[in-house]
Amino acid sequence: MGYKQESRFYHGTKANLKVGDLITPGYISNYGSRRKSNHVYFSAVLESAVWGAELAEGVGQERIYIVEPVGDYEDDPNLTDKKFPGNPTKSFRSKFPLRIIAELNQWTSHSEEQLSTMKAALEKLKQLGIEAVDD
Repeated sequence: MGYKQESRFYHGTKANLKVGDLITPGYISNYGSRRKSNHVYFSAVLESAVWGAELAEGVGQERIYIVEPVGDYEDDPNLTDKKFPGNPTKSFRSKFPLRIIAELNQWTSHSEEQLSTMKAALEKLKQLGIEAVDD
């Protein structure tokens, strides 16, 4: 299912990239069993990208990029079908790259309490053998 780009899209990560770079599928996922991802994930809601940056594995500065999909994309079924019918988070995925058009330098992080709660919930899913991402 393809969409026409209607808004600004964000991608949260710890990867240090620059304008014009492509974020491509095929890297290790930050979630679940950390297998190679077949998609790149992004959102039209800044809050979702903030979570992506804060929960990204690895070391380095948390970053949020403004991105442009270079091909078709679809609703992220990990959220829309399982948790939030109707896609209120405006979360998407694509098998095509995302082009970085800018870096968002000012954004608000979640509180330590919110981060701890989210990380604990993800750890519980992991211990139960539940994949957080169906890629």
